[in-house]
Amino acid sequence: MKNDSHLNDLVTIRVLMERSTRFISLSGLSGVFAGIYALAGAYLVYSYLNEPGISEFYGTLIYPLQIDGIIKHYTFFLIIAAGVLFLSMATGIFFTARKASRSDEKVWNPASRRMLINLLIPLATGGVFCIQLLNLGLHGLVAPAMLIFYGLALINGSKYTLEDIRYLGISEIILGLISLFFPGYGLLCWAIGFGILHIIYGTVMYLKYES
Repeated sequence: MKNDSHLNDLVTIRVLMERSTRFISLSGLSGVFAGIYALAGAYLVYSYLNEPGISEFYGTLIYPLQIDGIIKHYTFFLIIAAGVLFLSMATGIFFTARKASRSDEKVWNPASRRMLINLLIPLATGGVFCIQLLNLGLHGLVAPAMLIFYGLALINGSKYTLEDIRYLGISEIILGLISLFFPGYGLLCWAIGFGILHIIYGTVMYLKYES
């Protein structure tokens, strides 16, 4: 009985330490829905451009001489991107808050602040980098750059949340590096990275921590 009491005390101490250093209320459902939104956004972009193949579409974006015909589509791209980001954030906040409430944890605490800061540094850097790629007409490199910087952000933020996110980050980086060598398939790689990988990750996390 005494040993059981000590064991319970150690478990309690471990839980308290994890709560103080790691934000553990991220919901796997957030990843699933973010992936669905990303796939829907990629499909809308592909349908809007009405190209016979993703490879041929991105082939037109690589060469600056053909950019003039693409400029008019930027507003549509931005609307889709903003819509996917907004829906993903709103859904993520909802499911995270619900999970935090069930586990009696505050959503906004030192651990979540540290996680957010470590996520935002690579994300903000990547955003500026991608904007400059667009300004230079290097559109075919935008999707790989987004995947790589997003992966770096996940790895950086994984130190303050569930360690499983680190593996998602590594997968995003690998996919981004692969897409560097196949720029004609940038939209497809983007859909896989932000769509399919998120759905797989979210499903695994939900079954592991929430089911």
